[in-house]
Amino acid sequence: MLFNASPRRENEEYEEQILTKAVKAGRRTYFFDVRATRADDYYLTITESRKITATDGSHSYNRHKIFLYKEDFAKFADSLQEVVDFIRSKKPEAFDAEGNAIAPAHKE
Repeated sequence: MLFNASPRRENEEYEEQILTKAVKAGRRTYFFDVRATRADDYYLTITESRKITATDGSHSYNRHKIFLYKEDFAKFADSLQEVVDFIRSKKPEAFDAEGNAIAPAHKE
């Protein structure tokens, strides 16, 4: 996985990115973007972007986005941790000693 972070630029319009982190995971990229409302209140957008290759070789991207507001941060983080812990406890063979997922073997 690759992480990138970019700070907000001077004079950038509101609802533009203040900070962004990109996580590359195979054909998918996950973007974590901090944005601001007009009242300068921060919120988070999480975007999954998946590269699609057409039969003619051209590329497009399929994107899904969720918006997460500060009043939901703790509940979201707690629930995410709970489900990750559940998966790790039920499928320990899918993780290495450091807790990183082991890529599944591809069938040919």
